[in-house]
Amino acid sequence: MGMVHLLQSHIEEAIVWLEKARSANGRLPVVYAYLASAYALKGETERAFAEFVEAQRLSDNHYPTIASLKAGRYFGVPKFRALYEATFFVGLRKAGMPEE
Repeated sequence: MGMVHLLQSHIEEAIVWLEKARSANGRLPVVYAYLASAYALKGETERAFAEFVEAQRLSDNHYPTIASLKAGRYFGVPKFRALYEATFFVGLRKAGMPEE
C-alpha cells in the first residue's frame, strides 16, 4: 500500500504505510528503500539517508546505484515506469543513491 501511495505522490500516506510495514517486519530492505525515497521527497534528507543505509545493510549492498537497480528489476509497463521515475528514483537520488 505504501508503494502505491508513493507512486501516486501521496507522500504522507506512503510514509504511514511504509512505517507500519517496517514495524511489522524490519528485515525487508525494500521497505527501507521506499521509506528512504519517501522521506527524501518530503525533504527529510537525514532520515532518508538513514533508511537508505539500512536498506543497503539489510540487502548486502543490493541497492548500489540507480542504474543497477533499474537493470535488475522489472518496473512494469511504461506508465508504471514513468511513475517510478517521477517518484521512487527521484527520492532515492535525494536520499544519496548514486546514478551509476
